[in-house]
Amino acid sequence: MSFKIGIVGLPNVGKSTLFKALTKKQIEIANYPFCTIDPNVGVVEVPDERLEKLAVISKSKQIIPTTIEFVDIAGLVKNAHQGEGLGNQFLSHIRETDAIVEVLREFEDKNIIHVEGEVDAERDKSIIHLELAMADLQTVEKRLSTAQKEAKAGDKNSLKMLGVLKTLKEKLDEGKLANEIEWQHDDEKQIIKELNLLTAKPIIFVYNVDEKFAPETIKDGALFVNAKLEAELAELPEAELKDYLRELKIEHTGLEKLIIKSYEILNLVTFLTSGEKETRAWTVVKGAKAPEAAGVIHTDFIKGFIRAEVCPWEKFVEVGGWVKAKEKGLVRLEGKDYEIKDGDTVYFHVNT
Repeated sequence: MSFKIGIVGLPNVGKSTLFKALTKKQIEIANYPFCTIDPNVGVVEVPDERLEKLAVISKSKQIIPTTIEFVDIAGLVKNAHQGEGLGNQFLSHIRETDAIVEVLREFEDKNIIHVEGEVDAERDKSIIHLELAMADLQTVEKRLSTAQKEAKAGDKNSLKMLGVLKTLKEKLDEGKLANEIEWQHDDEKQIIKELNLLTAKPIIFVYNVDEKFAPETIKDGALFVNAKLEAELAELPEAELKDYLRELKIEHTGLEKLIIKSYEILNLVTFLTSGEKETRAWTVVKGAKAPEAAGVIHTDFIKGFIRAEVCPWEKFVEVGGWVKAKEKGLVRLEGKDYEIKDGDTVYFHVNT
């Protein structure tokens, strides 16, 4: 199961620098608007200390972490929804993502121009949100016109759709985001999902700061990251990086902080499999049942699911693997209704 995070912001706020830090992928970075035209894509391994510990116990030949896909999307400007700058082609790239990382510039640098003149992160946030809201408004108005015709023809589903669309239009006209609206009923939430609105996606705010800010600060759900520093750290060998972070008293790199926040906002959990062949991390949405989790490994496992052997990863490591965990009664047998928990070490029994 793959998850895609779009990195957005105005031009020259440090999106591509952050992307480089996240992916360790060399891409073109220049001091002018619209350097990024086609979206850069990087598949990033999710750091997970549990994997190495499990692999030692199982004497695994291979360790395979789970991944998240990051997409560096070109800078938005005022009236992008009307075709300004590079226009709607970039809005379509955002639509394909599961969540948005919104990069806001907080650093001062006279050598790096700002398309709006002065640095003002909150103003930039308002511009981005207005552009996304106006793009969604176009989608809603188009669908509203169709739903009104279908409702007149007596279609009951369209009546439900109309109520949702009218509420959306009202809020978007005010410049509000779809993810700020609380929907009470499942059918309303399903309609929102099907509309695939830009402003319905979860948003992670990343303030790109300079050395005057604490680079690991998390406040009010936002991340404060020194993208320039993170890009430099990404170039260091792993051992040297750990020493450097320890010296700076930084617990997590920008990548790790963003991964953690991405998991949180997408409501994801990780379960683990461990044996001699490999130790591996797998990702599912919180609340996923055991057959669904098995299906992440192989789609045929959903239909063929029999039961799952489950052991918390800490206990697995503590006692020394499956055999001893079973002897001590630490392995549970779970059926089709079991909800997978973060950190579960699982062995699935299936009919193949």
